[in-house]
Amino acid sequence: MLRSPMMKKILVTGGAGFIGSNFVRHVLKNRDYEIVNLDKLTYAGNLENLRDLEKNPNYKFVQGDIADKKLVNDLFAEEKFNGLINFAAETHVDRSIKDSAPFIQTNIIGTHTLLEVARNFNLERYHQVSTDEVYGDLGDDSRDYFTENTPINPNCPYAAAKASADLLVQSWNETYDLNTVITRCSNNYGPYQFPEKLIPFFLFRAMGNESLPMYGDGKNIRDWLYVLDHCEAILLAFEKSEAGEVWNIGGHNEKTNLEITDLILKNVSDSTSKVEFVEDRKAHDRRYAMDASKIEAKLGWKPKHTFEEALPKTIEWYLSHKEWVDGCRKKA
Repeated sequence: MLRSPMMKKILVTGGAGFIGSNFVRHVLKNRDYEIVNLDKLTYAGNLENLRDLEKNPNYKFVQGDIADKKLVNDLFAEEKFNGLINFAAETHVDRSIKDSAPFIQTNIIGTHTLLEVARNFNLERYHQVSTDEVYGDLGDDSRDYFTENTPINPNCPYAAAKASADLLVQSWNETYDLNTVITRCSNNYGPYQFPEKLIPFFLFRAMGNESLPMYGDGKNIRDWLYVLDHCEAILLAFEKSEAGEVWNIGGHNEKTNLEITDLILKNVSDSTSKVEFVEDRKAHDRRYAMDASKIEAKLGWKPKHTFEEALPKTIEWYLSHKEWVDGCRKKA
């Protein structure tokens, strides 16, 4: 078991993205770790997400690609990391359907590169941040939930690339005895999320009185998890998990896309936007729902934020950060 006093310096990959930047801020606020943030700064990476941390003596940013083995190796040699948390990934399903190559390169080749360097440097802990989408589709059966023992069965190129990465991580634990942990989360929401994802995408369009293109019948169900609750679960698993464990992290908030859209419009009261139903996305899974009872029972984690409390807070954050929103929309 890895315990926090052992940890001195962490490499966080993809720390300029949505979940990664929230995690970096959460750790620096609650721990005395040093963090090096390695991020390629693709369209979804944004240094504005962490502008307030630039002068923090425990924080350092490095621009680079996790698939660049020389860069990663040199960084390990220079910084002498104790742990690594890998957030870096291509994550948008629509983009993976249009062009899967970047997903293979980052999610699989990049993960392999990190694992090999971590193994060569005898890293104390490697943590892979994954997704419920590796499990596939629960269909319309409301009685079923994903557990850590649910077989991996991805349906789109993004999910397949993340599932491949998870299998690599597990095999490095089994074959090379690398101290690994995997966390798989449900859909996140909160501040600093790039506007290709449902909540900020529809919110920004509602703010601009634009139509809201809804895939299929809008009744696809997702379990929504507030990003700060996710960050707490990741840190807990990183510090306390036994080697080789997998942990599901869910928010206990199943909502259809139509329900989410209705809540957004109610919180942007002056919007004239309307839902426009469009052709469904290829390989559009019907329902995801996480059984998070393992992490709740064994590590004592539970989400602190209700959806009814955190969604309005999230929307208010975007409404009060219009300059950040405008900058993101130009990159979208």
